[in-house]
Amino acid sequence: MIAKNADLKARRREEILSMATPIFAERGYQRTDLQVVADRLKVGKGTLYRYFPTKRALFLAAVRRGMQCLTAYVDGAVKDLSDPLEQIAGGIRAYLEFFQANPYLVELIIQERAEFKDRSKPTYFEHRDANVGRWKDLIRRMIAAGQIRDISVERVHEVIGNLLYGTMFANYFLGATKSHEMQTEDILDIVLHGILNPESGGSKAVTKRKSTRNQISSDRKIKEKMRGISLE
Repeated sequence: MIAKNADLKARRREEILSMATPIFAERGYQRTDLQVVADRLKVGKGTLYRYFPTKRALFLAAVRRGMQCLTAYVDGAVKDLSDPLEQIAGGIRAYLEFFQANPYLVELIIQERAEFKDRSKPTYFEHRDANVGRWKDLIRRMIAAGQIRDISVERVHEVIGNLLYGTMFANYFLGATKSHEMQTEDILDIVLHGILNPESGGSKAVTKRKSTRNQISSDRKIKEKMRGISLE
């Protein structure tokens, strides 16, 4: 009996979140009346409050649910892939597919940032940080195998993650101009191969510029340290 009641509560909670998500997305947080959600579900408003004590709690739960669905979708897309590069490609493709199929979640992500500036970290980034371990491990294995040059795992993950984040919003605001497959190929091509022609000497110029910048930084630190010594 207890298990049955738990199942009923879980199902009702899912129904509420599923109904609330498009309403928040279409009307905006401020203009959404929970009575509308209750009416669509054909339940009393009090039923909503038994599951979510405030409108804010319902909204944030809807965003969390969306992000959990994203993780499940991506995990399902890569679970049978063994090659690390194929896993990354599959994950990128699934990410873009999911947000294309769930534009309401993109809208909620935008609204959360606008409405809840008191939150130190938006739900999107909370979720990304909580699920980043497996992808960082994958990058480490690729570095160990010589597939990726020996650079910071954090740097690789941040660049790819931010690139996907921006692509998701560009697709939402402007509409995807290419298939998810083509976008994935473009992202991987630019990230893995870069844009410089190694035969043109461009990569040497970048290396020289980086070396010069590092030297300037080192010289500045030495001067600051010497100033500190002279003042003592």
